[in-house]
Amino acid sequence: MKTLSEKVILVTGASRGIGAVVAQKLAEAGAKVIVNYAGGREAAEQTVNSIIAKGGEAIALQADVSKANEVAALFDAAITHFGKIDVLVNNAGIMITKLLKDTTDEDFTSQFDINVRGTFNTLREAATKLADNGSIINFSSTTTRVMMPTYSTYVATKAAVEQLTRVFAKEVGARGINVNSVSPGPTNTELFTKGKPQELIDRLASQSAFNRIGEPEDIAKTVVFLASDDAKWISAQNIGLNGAMA
Repeated sequence: MKTLSEKVILVTGASRGIGAVVAQKLAEAGAKVIVNYAGGREAAEQTVNSIIAKGGEAIALQADVSKANEVAALFDAAITHFGKIDVLVNNAGIMITKLLKDTTDEDFTSQFDINVRGTFNTLREAATKLADNGSIINFSSTTTRVMMPTYSTYVATKAAVEQLTRVFAKEVGARGINVNSVSPGPTNTELFTKGKPQELIDRLASQSAFNRIGEPEDIAKTVVFLASDDAKWISAQNIGLNGAMA
């Protein structure tokens, strides 16, 4: 049974990594998917083609989520194409790891612009443009639960996302929209593993109850559930997807 049949789902930052796998799994569950990307057009089109090759339906739409006018245009283009948006998945984000004393103004601003302002921009559009009885899944991070040097600014942005999630859930609940966030732990994507020595990856894996880091599919399966009608009574919650790391 395809639990997301007839649902139209917008996934931000879906050209690669966890976002791409999320988009693919949503499509496999029956959803029509909008693959949003900022600059990786080729990768986004590959994600779309992969979905179509398996019998799904998807389009790629460009927008920088940190820019309100582009987000408004993104929602309008998606609705023009599919007629509605039922689910919003806020996956787009960046991470810069530096000691706080070495973090530049530009580092701070770019992370808050994409991670926080980007989520704010999409939520503001969703407040009036998401279909009634829809769902929203925002991406936080397990790093908010652990005190890891060099992550201070990044975890500040994700803490903000969690608070936006909680309050917004109360604001749109009257329309039947549920809003949650997920907090992945270390996950086996090129973005995460690139440049990291195997010793570090093994050490992070040992902090899981299952002695491994996550796979993108581990994250995607929970997003598929939260996007389904089976999860409608869950709202304003943050769900850790980290194998008991924290």
